[in-house]
Amino acid sequence: MPAHPLPLLTLAEVEAVARAAHEGQTDKAGRPYAEHLAAVAAGVRARGGDADQIAAAWLHDSVEDDALTEEWLAAAALTPRTKAVVRALTRRPGEEPETYARRILATPGARLVKEADLAHNADPGRLAVLDEATRTRLTEKYARMRTLLGLAGQISEIGRPGQK
Repeated sequence: MPAHPLPLLTLAEVEAVARAAHEGQTDKAGRPYAEHLAAVAAGVRARGGDADQIAAAWLHDSVEDDALTEEWLAAAALTPRTKAVVRALTRRPGEEPETYARRILATPGARLVKEADLAHNADPGRLAVLDEATRTRLTEKYARMRTLLGLAGQISEIGRPGQK
């Protein structure tokens, strides 16, 4: 496959695209969504992820959340690996967790990005501001995905606010 005809987006450019795409969006705790993207990117970097994985971390929810389209992703000046990781992390409507986890595991580099995503999503400080029912549901959801990805039992503090 030939190289992309345009120079690839830098990580700073990918960050700017992601921040702009998610502008005005908030997470379940009411925080600006870009904070989550930044935390996942930092978590990927702290776990030894490479530039493709860091770029994918910035974009990991963009297609799923309709912040960017699949057409944008297909045409973007990103490496095929970055695009593959973003696609692997994009949940399909009605998709079973097992199917989603298999796709992540089958895509080189995707598991590390999902690990950083889960670590930030499950951060006790983020969960603490949610109502008990939502906190319990999400804690169970994240634990199940960690199990499906073979991450259960691993300490995953890297990339959480206040952690090194």
